[in-house]
Amino acid sequence: MTRGELQRATKERFHSPRYWLPQLRMTQEQYLTQRNNIQTSENQYVYKIGIYGWRKRCLYFFVLLLMILLLVNLALTIWILKVMNFTKDSSLYLQSSRNVTVSIRDSQDQTVTQLNTGSEAIEARGKRFEVNSNTDKLLFSAEDSEVVVGADRLRVLGAEGAVFEKSLETPLIRAEPFKELRLESPTRSLTLEAPKGVEIYAEAGNMQATCRTELKLESEDGEINLEARNIKLPRLPMGSYTSSSFTQQNVFEVCACPNGKLFLSQAGVGSTCQISSSVCL
Repeated sequence: MTRGELQRATKERFHSPRYWLPQLRMTQEQYLTQRNNIQTSENQYVYKIGIYGWRKRCLYFFVLLLMILLLVNLALTIWILKVMNFTKDSSLYLQSSRNVTVSIRDSQDQTVTQLNTGSEAIEARGKRFEVNSNTDKLLFSAEDSEVVVGADRLRVLGAEGAVFEKSLETPLIRAEPFKELRLESPTRSLTLEAPKGVEIYAEAGNMQATCRTELKLESEDGEINLEARNIKLPRLPMGSYTSSSFTQQNVFEVCACPNGKLFLSQAGVGSTCQISSSVCL
């Protein structure tokens, strides 16, 4: 057989259905076999998703424990509210064997206001402290510059009275009924000042002004009036006079020196202050 005949026979065999049908059958059988093997392997390796076994039982136990803790916490909260009597109309009670401190801090963690209560004292720290009545009327306020008492009446019940280190500004000072009022400065001077005047009344008793060195009554633009039925100046010095004239009349006039010193001079037809002016020297 020649070479050309051999190629022609091979080509006809390759294109012949008899050659391809067995090959196709083998390929389909192999495909089905591989598919069955793959399905079998997939059925053998099935992965379950979730929590099973002892892990599931532990999870249920922790959930149950958490629910029990929540119920106990709620019961304790209700019991505390009932015991402490917390309602919208009740007061807040804080009880402690030691001091109780309430502090308010700003955004920079600095104390702005602080209230400290203890067995010995109550201390409040802040820029301003106010006490108001139930009608929102100011009763007391304190700050660095001033202290204001807004009550209609301020009573000082101490046996030693009230002590003020510096000045006191008030429209009225009076004592309790049947008690005396004393304005006293043991080591310094006592000054009463007012733009329109100072009035001192003793309606049911005597008024006494006592000092160790000098007592000055000064009026720059007005006058000093002593209005009384009897005005007594028992210790004024007397000017020069004759004993014979003194026995005849017991009448004197009050004279004033240029320096303000007062003295008595024998009364006459005219003023005798100039005669007795030697007292002013």
